[in-house]
Amino acid sequence: MSTLTMELPATSIRTKRIESIDLLRGLIIVIMALDHVRDYFHADAYLYNPTDLSQTSAFLFFTRWITHFCAPVFAFLAGTSAYLNGLKKTKKELSVFLITRGLWLVVLEFLIITLEWTFNPAYNVFLVQVIWSLGISMIFLAGLIHLPRKAILLTGIILIAAHNLLDHVHVPGSGAAAIFWAFLHEQRFFMIGNTGLFVGYPIIPWIGIMATGYCLGTLYAPGYDATKRKRTLIFLGAGITALFIIVRAVNSYGDPSHWSAQKDPLFSFLSFLNTGKYPPSLLYTLMTLGPSLLFLAFAEGPLNRFTQKMVVIGRVPMFFYILHIVFIHLLAVFAAMLTGYRASDMVLTTWVTDSAQLKGYGFNLLTVYILWIAVVVALYPLCRWYDAYKRSRREKQWLSYI
Repeated sequence: MSTLTMELPATSIRTKRIESIDLLRGLIIVIMALDHVRDYFHADAYLYNPTDLSQTSAFLFFTRWITHFCAPVFAFLAGTSAYLNGLKKTKKELSVFLITRGLWLVVLEFLIITLEWTFNPAYNVFLVQVIWSLGISMIFLAGLIHLPRKAILLTGIILIAAHNLLDHVHVPGSGAAAIFWAFLHEQRFFMIGNTGLFVGYPIIPWIGIMATGYCLGTLYAPGYDATKRKRTLIFLGAGITALFIIVRAVNSYGDPSHWSAQKDPLFSFLSFLNTGKYPPSLLYTLMTLGPSLLFLAFAEGPLNRFTQKMVVIGRVPMFFYILHIVFIHLLAVFAAMLTGYRASDMVLTTWVTDSAQLKGYGFNLLTVYILWIAVVVALYPLCRWYDAYKRSRREKQWLSYI
């Protein structure tokens, strides 16, 4: 997510445009924190998937569903930010920037973010998730930017729209071929000797999402008419959302799971929305990016006290991301100890909600929401400090990596 912090010259027009993007990614990362608090604190998270319609409630479903917007919006806006950053660079310089940033994110995912998720210094498991997918996507984007813009857009659309043709391809076993295929298209957990490898974010569609976000950057180029940009965003957002509804209603392609009639109209609607994230299906991507573009269309306006705070967080998303995981995990350690578990139970060798030693641990959903708000409020002053520090030291290139 560090690419989402790329900064631009401080002109009044550009500031306004960046604020709308910062506002969206600030809101998104705050929503993402809700999902991570739920992972570490909600009792039911250790028993069943919140989108399992046979067990979930509507409120719990939407608590999970709203966080579906986070990863695709981050990847999409990372592409947009790459385009804007490239306005100050040659294509070669932008490629070098994207490659080095991408490699940094991959290393960060494996060495730092994994440790924050697990608190396991022995690295008995490596978690390959969103930061990795952003990094790899940037490395591919470093090559794609040398193509004509229409070719970049077409490549992105094909990767998003056609990858579900691979849904029935499975490479059995745990050898190199199976791991490679998991990196490309199939979420899986592997044991390699005594070390686990959880491939959570297969890469093919994420590359496409970032590539299409790169193409959107043209709408934010200096001198682009704001009224025209708004009309274009509304057209794209409404069109993509409508396409989601139509393709989902046809119920034959675009997601591994078809929707079906449930016990009542509300749960049938939940089934309609219940699209797959790992990897993000065509329908999942349409469902999340369409409304996000509509948000961008109407976000260019005066800020209030709340949106100003979201913009601050949106300017330092990587800083917030790194802090919030370790903070939530630390709170979970204390919560486990206070409820009769050992601190070591929060030292993980798999994904937290798959940890057998934590079955029976956890709290109700109201407690999750209270803790979520507390986490965001607690971290905001640090984000505000870092934002001011970073903006006052633009000459320090290393700050753009966090």
